[in-house]
Amino acid sequence: MVKGSDILIIIVAIIFPPAAAGFITGCSCDLLINIALTLLGYIPGHIHAFWLIYRRMKAEETYGHGGYRYTGNATFEPINQQIHAGVPPANYGSTV
Repeated sequence: MVKGSDILIIIVAIIFPPAAAGFITGCSCDLLINIALTLLGYIPGHIHAFWLIYRRMKAEETYGHGGYRYTGNATFEPINQQIHAGVPPANYGSTV
């Protein structure tokens, strides 16, 4: 589902793709890649920025709003990983 913040970041990506990449990834390798792609050609910078936006939107659908963090290379992981039901944690019940 597209929200107002997603529309705003898409507008930023249309105007200046590295700014949108910076908003999504922070100061990371993806930001540097987007700057290089934008300098090499404006369209490749757009494609990369829209790809980052798409990946962030998919992470939000999968993990919920704010339930994910950026780990680099346009990948996101959940913040709170669920412990499988019925499987005790490591060293459960030990008296050491």
